[in-house]
Amino acid sequence: MNLDYIADIIDKQVTEKIDAGNDISDSNLKEIIEACGEKVFERTSLKEEEKLYIVRRIFNGRRRYGVIQPFLEDISVNEIMINGTDEIYIEKSGRIINTGERFRNRDSLYNVIKTMAALSNRTVNESSPIVDGRLDDGSRINAVLYPVALNGPVVTIRKFPQHNFTAEDMVSSGTMTGKEAEFLKQMVVCGMNIFVSGGTSTGKTTFLNMLSDFIPADERVITIEDSAELRLNNKNIVRLETKNPNAEGVGGVTMRQLIKSSLRMRPDRIIIGEVRDESALDMLQALCTGHDGSMSTGHANSTGDMIVRLETMALWEGHISSEAVRRQIAMGVDLIVQLKRDKNMKRYVHEISEVAEYSNGQVVLNCLFRQGIRVGTLTKKKHKTERQLS
Repeated sequence: MNLDYIADIIDKQVTEKIDAGNDISDSNLKEIIEACGEKVFERTSLKEEEKLYIVRRIFNGRRRYGVIQPFLEDISVNEIMINGTDEIYIEKSGRIINTGERFRNRDSLYNVIKTMAALSNRTVNESSPIVDGRLDDGSRINAVLYPVALNGPVVTIRKFPQHNFTAEDMVSSGTMTGKEAEFLKQMVVCGMNIFVSGGTSTGKTTFLNMLSDFIPADERVITIEDSAELRLNNKNIVRLETKNPNAEGVGGVTMRQLIKSSLRMRPDRIIIGEVRDESALDMLQALCTGHDGSMSTGHANSTGDMIVRLETMALWEGHISSEAVRRQIAMGVDLIVQLKRDKNMKRYVHEISEVAEYSNGQVVLNCLFRQGIRVGTLTKKKHKTERQLS
């Protein structure tokens, strides 16, 4: 028996029962759905779990996120990938799984996207067909509408753990060693500027949250993000988030503007969720002007690649030379932590490198840890570290 067909019949009856001019509570809506369902269920031989599935499906479609609601509630699901109205995939326990579920039509999927975007004060329509935002539980969303996405709308939802992972958690899970954890704790306390680098889904945001636990409680922290995802435990914290322009192309607030504004907020540390454009130059200038202990993340496959990406993004500004950017990287960035993910989806610290110096026109890296093994010692910044830790 086609459960979706039965759900459609009951859903139409629910629509007839509800006064469009009045708001009703979740509990009242459930009562109406169950009452309409009872009359239909009497003429079927459905099992109790099938009846419950239909009631939940109708309720989720009206008040939540439709067929993907169960996946959002499943803590073992890391990612949800909606390929238009064709298929819905999830990443669970390191595997990509076809759920067999799908949205019935583009309108129902589009309504869910609009609801998601509204939570982040974002707008999505034909003139702005790409949107990034977050859900109320902190999950990151990206949506691309048809016809930009030919089989769209396409939605990707990255879920985050409901609790912050501590350094102890990461050591016990094999993400890093105890020596790496102790080293990074010392580097955060003494005010080293740290960049967390890695490919897609290597756990950069989660790792940055963990590092923030080491920030002394009496310091003032400013966070800057495109979509607020960081969950820091610091009390003296200011959280800033970019804003997209409206339909007329005005009213937007960029990452660059927020970085410049944060410098007037008396920050001890500035934490940038991710740099991905010319705002890299503003970040480097902030790091070079006394804001020790700041942190950020970026996409790169190695520590060396991260240096190149930082330089490339800073040069997009267009009014600075490569040499000047490289010198600022060498002065402003102290450490790069490179994360990786193996074929079994296990995330781990692959390398910790010091940005040692600028020499012969190049930024020189000094590898300190590689896959948990200490292979080097701090060089030019060692005196600074020892002084601040003493």
